[in-house]
Amino acid sequence: MEIRPVVTLEEAAKGLDAGKAFCDFNEEGVGLYFIASLLSDIESLKILAGIHGKKNGFYRMLSKRFPFTLYYDVDGNIARGAAVLDMRRDPAWIRRELKRRKG
Repeated sequence: MEIRPVVTLEEAAKGLDAGKAFCDFNEEGVGLYFIASLLSDIESLKILAGIHGKKNGFYRMLSKRFPFTLYYDVDGNIARGAAVLDMRRDPAWIRRELKRRKG
């Protein structure tokens, strides 16, 4: 079993913040649970990076508890989280956003 370092890029961190704000807006306190859940998913990339299918040029891992997706790259031995996006967004917007981040 290979354990990889995981780096979360600034854009992905902004997605975590936006998801937390959305959750707290709907029900106070859920945002912290959202962050803990997504960080757990991200942490799992230490072992699971590279096993997920690719979509729009990135590996795509679905969150286990929220309708969010983590898009990431594997560069050598490092997993880089590129985006944390709400799956309820318009698919065309998601494609544009990922294309911008890939470029």
